Amino acid sequence: MTEKSEVDMKAGNDLNRRDFFLKMGLGSLGIAAAGTTVFAYQFLSPNVLYEPSPIINAGKPDSYPLDSVTLDVNSGIFLVHSKEGFFALSAVCTHLGCLTSWKPELGIIACPCHGSKFNREGQKIEGPAPKPLPWYRTWLSDDGDLMVDRSTTVREMEFLRV
Repeated sequence: MTEKSEVDMKAGNDLNRRDFFLKMGLGSLGIAAAGTTVFAYQFLSPNVLYEPSPIINAGKPDSYPLDSVTLDVNSGIFLVHSKEGFFALSAVCTHLGCLTSWKPELGIIACPCHGSKFNREGQKIEGPAPKPLPWYRTWLSDDGDLMVDRSTTVREMEFLRV
């Protein structure tokens, strides 16, 4: 052996082919183990979707004048106070899910996206919407507030009399 190779061996700088492949193999196994740990953690951690409550407190019935249609943009509902009583409609168009708006001068609920029109009871008048706006369950709470459950549809003409 030459003097230079003995010095390199003493300093620990000698890397032969076997040591190189051993270090590459162990490094690859370490990277694979780290990736497996990350994916196992994601798999075992809870995948929870936090959504707002489907039950809406719409306030006191006195705050809604007779023959009014009130849009609650945050919850996507119309609260209608007719002479028969209160009822709640979805404000989301049944065509492609656009938020509709009440047009008091025309007396209709109109979808700004594709022109569907509904009457005050949610029945389709014209446009591409395949079905009427659904009615939601409406009741009075113990405190006298109007409550609307967006997860429960009811048949049409089911009024809450106050």
